[in-house]
Amino acid sequence: MLGTVGAVWRYPVKSMLGERISSAEVTDRGLAGDRGLAVVDRETGKVASAKNPRLWQSLLSCAAELADEAVRITGPDGKTWWSTDAGIDQALSAVVGRSITLTGTPPARAALDRSRPEQVLRDGWDAEVEADVVRFGSASPVGTFFDFAPVHLISTSTLDMVAALSPRGVVEAERYRPNLVIDRPGVGFADQEWVGRHLRIGDRLTLRVVASTPRCAVPTLAHGELPRDTAALRVPARHNRVPALPGRDPEPCAGVYAQVIRPGLVRIGDSVRT
Repeated sequence: MLGTVGAVWRYPVKSMLGERISSAEVTDRGLAGDRGLAVVDRETGKVASAKNPRLWQSLLSCAAELADEAVRITGPDGKTWWSTDAGIDQALSAVVGRSITLTGTPPARAALDRSRPEQVLRDGWDAEVEADVVRFGSASPVGTFFDFAPVHLISTSTLDMVAALSPRGVVEAERYRPNLVIDRPGVGFADQEWVGRHLRIGDRLTLRVVASTPRCAVPTLAHGELPRDTAALRVPARHNRVPALPGRDPEPCAGVYAQVIRPGLVRIGDSVRT
């Protein structure tokens, strides 16, 4: 046994803070309610992502939680709105300082800007740096807002390794925005050993791990009340720079991406086996 499920997270609105839950149904489209909505920039037509912190880090000052058939969004001042409110686009536009649309349907040829993380570390979160255009859905179902694959996992062994090498002596799992945190004995960047393997979680759910997760600037940003933390990226950049996929240049990696081979329920405490 590799470990057990220690935490389950979903993020009803892409790049907003998510919610920690006790269980979730998982299909080929990921955890139920995960990244079901996203913000689209009306000027560029691109999906807003905190991967471009100069424009969109303010999204991480908002929290989203699934409630019945809608999403409740809490702004940085504590004010709440529903995703179904008539004025939701105007309210969120005021928070982020750009004209946006909240939507559940990705634009045609959906894409986002991913600021080059080493330049963000060098020049700062508000600097205008080079960005790569990321097209959606390389390993995800059509019509979803996942950058690459529908499920993201990270182990406590990886988190403990980052914490051990960080000046703060701690790193919060939320910074890496995983769906599943796997409690795993030991300390080290062991998640990448899962790439290419099937993971059986609980009674039925089966995932195929398809890639290590290359880290962007997002872990370094303030997440609600969590302060900025450059070590959340600097540590993987210095100590776990590996190819996320065969043939790619080495990148700072922490955690892994997975596709769903067999749908099922995931719960805290479920066993994780190969």
